[in-house]
Amino acid sequence: MKEISWKDNLRIAWLGSFLTGACISLVVPFMPIFVEQLGVEPSQVTFYSGLAISVSAISAACVSPLWGILADRYGRKPMMIRAGLAMTITMGGLAFVPNVYWLLALRLLNGVFTGFVPNATALIASQVPKDQSGYALGTLSTGVVAGTLMGPLIGGLIAENLGMRNVFLLVGFFLFLVSLLTFWGIEEEYEPLPKEEQKSSWQLLMSIQQKDILLGLFLTSMTIQMIAQSISPILPLYVRALGQRDNLIFVSGMIVSAMGVSSMLFSGWMGKLGDRIGNHRLLLIALLYSGCLYILCAQAQSPLQLGILRFLFGIGTGALLPGVSALLNRLTPPEGISRIFSYNQLFYYLGGVLGPMMGSSIFMHFGYHWVFYGTALLAFTDLMFLLFLFRKYLKVRDVRAN
Repeated sequence: MKEISWKDNLRIAWLGSFLTGACISLVVPFMPIFVEQLGVEPSQVTFYSGLAISVSAISAACVSPLWGILADRYGRKPMMIRAGLAMTITMGGLAFVPNVYWLLALRLLNGVFTGFVPNATALIASQVPKDQSGYALGTLSTGVVAGTLMGPLIGGLIAENLGMRNVFLLVGFFLFLVSLLTFWGIEEEYEPLPKEEQKSSWQLLMSIQQKDILLGLFLTSMTIQMIAQSISPILPLYVRALGQRDNLIFVSGMIVSAMGVSSMLFSGWMGKLGDRIGNHRLLLIALLYSGCLYILCAQAQSPLQLGILRFLFGIGTGALLPGVSALLNRLTPPEGISRIFSYNQLFYYLGGVLGPMMGSSIFMHFGYHWVFYGTALLAFTDLMFLLFLFRKYLKVRDVRAN
């Protein structure tokens, strides 16, 4: 396939990944108000709004491997189109829900029928030249990260100016456009293996020589998302404790989104750096960098300092995600790449659920600053774990040849 083809595919895949990430998170700023407007008792608003926010990520984590199996059988492009059209209905349909039960049902289905991101990643990984895989996968990875982190700010601004229900209609419309772009613009030359040559998921996992590194990368994907999301439950409170009184929600949203902006700006460059120095080295450096920045965040004296540090943290995220994706691409046989990236996405979604839970628990017992210290400790723990694995296989060509 010509070089221009995978680059065109990358642009469309990035846009779809961005909107997929935004679909999960853009409802966060106004979900409690929306739930309240649906007639829920005030004492139950917090419960139902939290459930509506999390159920999409949980269901996506549970079902993601199934779509990976189907993608390895029938191709990645059909699964991307399926996901785009399904999310068009589930997100656009939220504009018409009459009660909270329909809201929960559509949010659940939104997660069930997702799968755009892992299949887009598998598609690009299967097409890009190996010496540019870090750059391509790094660029693509910024889509879902930026969508997830900038979604709350975008959703809040649209809801304030156009109304909450119109947010869902607008997102549904853009998802439909992405589905059309995928259908007409994505090129894939996919020939499934004969049925007798196809491997089960268990056979696929057993065929990978560096299974412990594979597991380490899955856990790192979960850690990346836990690190990114751990402070989300306490961020507005922490910003207020730093002296911010006016426009608290807006300032908090800007601080959250700062990470997504820097990740978008630097991830492609970080991917190129990984191609040059080795993605395993870049991964270790990025974990060390991220842990150190979280320690600095605990010492922030103003919202401005916190925002700057959060922006700098996004550079580390821009190095972590392409490093994981590029190494997974090298470890995985071509016939199983969709399934492996789907399993990786499962861990990524789990991190999005566990991260806020971890942050809330630490805050309740130890206070604001220890949320940052605990998150830094998580990054350093993953660093030591990966360092042990990479040292063990330092001479293995699949890991070293980046």
